Amino acid sequence: MQADLNIILPEIVISVYAIAALLFTAYTGKDRMAGMLLWLTAGLLGAMAIWIGVTGDGSRTAFGGMFNDDGFARFAKVTILLSAAAVMVLGQEYMMRRKILRFEYPILIALSAVGMMLMVSAGDLMALYMGLELQSLALYVVASLRRDSAKSTEAGLKYFVLGALSSGLLLYGASLTYGYAGTTLFSGIIEAAEGQAPVGLLFGLVFVIAGLAFKVSAVPFHMWTPDVYEGSPTPITAFFATAPKVAAMGLFARVVHDAFGGVVGDWQQVLALLSLLSMFLGAVAAIGQTDIKRLMAYSSIAHMGYALMGLAAGDAFGVQAMLIYMAIYVTMNIGTFAFILSMERDGQPITEIASLNMYSRAHPARALAMLILLFSLAGVPPLLGFFGKLYVLRAAYEGGLAWLAVAGVIASVIGAFYYLRIVYYMYFGEEREPLETSRSPVQWSFLMVSAALMLLGIINMFGVEGMAQAAAATLVN
Repeated sequence: MQADLNIILPEIVISVYAIAALLFTAYTGKDRMAGMLLWLTAGLLGAMAIWIGVTGDGSRTAFGGMFNDDGFARFAKVTILLSAAAVMVLGQEYMMRRKILRFEYPILIALSAVGMMLMVSAGDLMALYMGLELQSLALYVVASLRRDSAKSTEAGLKYFVLGALSSGLLLYGASLTYGYAGTTLFSGIIEAAEGQAPVGLLFGLVFVIAGLAFKVSAVPFHMWTPDVYEGSPTPITAFFATAPKVAAMGLFARVVHDAFGGVVGDWQQVLALLSLLSMFLGAVAAIGQTDIKRLMAYSSIAHMGYALMGLAAGDAFGVQAMLIYMAIYVTMNIGTFAFILSMERDGQPITEIASLNMYSRAHPARALAMLILLFSLAGVPPLLGFFGKLYVLRAAYEGGLAWLAVAGVIASVIGAFYYLRIVYYMYFGEEREPLETSRSPVQWSFLMVSAALMLLGIINMFGVEGMAQAAAATLVN
């Protein structure tokens, strides 16, 4: 038991901190403590990420195989914790100025981070569901944090209703899987599914995949994404677009390889179809958007399609490509949302794309950084986003899905249009009332650092390639 607790020590530390912080703030100054609590929580998440990254070694299991601590889980956890900490710090000033920073916000983010850590380490259907629900319940609340806004309340409600539906599908798939495999442990399911899996077990797999596709907002389970992205306060939209996506993709990889790794041919085509639909719907539907947050929602759907392409390859290189893609995607999104958070006029946030007309004239440095990030999101060489796409395309091709790789290239070309349209507005649009820009040094720093990483990362990707390779090897063996 002592050894098991040592393995899940990072999760215990964050959970105990969240409970202690909740009790302390409830009996003291409440929202007066929110700013300090936010920085404290971000510091703890960052420290936990460093701890996991530095001390982790080898592969261990806890609680009879229900919890995995391996290279794959550690890579995903470090990415999740660092992105969660970054987004919290990034949005702090925005929320303070608009009086929407509640003391519950950092506590809910900490609890959702624990859920995400459980998700990527799950070795059992029960552990999977516990992690997923802990993450989801916290996110439903933060989506509707702005209680005086009809859009924010609607975002939280839509997210909750459709999230409950996806949880129902997932549970139904889990019950079918348990019925046919006789166990909820992934190690037992993979034995039951070896070679020729029973039809009932495959039905269970399909329902589990449908439930997980909701969480990564893959088509046709994407319908909640644009409304939730638009309605939620912008710092929370930035959070939705980063850490939970990494956790959901990590869980996806864990389930298909750890539990159903013996029937790759049965789930490969399902993931390939989800990938194809997501890439094209994300590319086409974003073209007509006028709100930059809705555009980022469709962009995120398309990017999840590319990440699923790597996973659909069904081998270790595919998982490696997916992990590299997600790490680059999160970095690009943090920089992009740092820019979106700075868009305002008369102290009010502005999200209309047309408001960026001739933005480069007043703010040339910010416009250039945003141009780099948009080009990287579009996959324009030689920026880091191009290499992310190159990895997943190569994984699909080498995995026998050449048609999907070709479709990915076509979708990428279509998708480039709406990123380049923003660049056109910033540099060549019609003269309009200029946007103000918040003077937050934190937002400016995140924007510039993210853009610099897209340029400098092409040298050796800061070692992410090697770490992702080692992580993938521990999952697919």
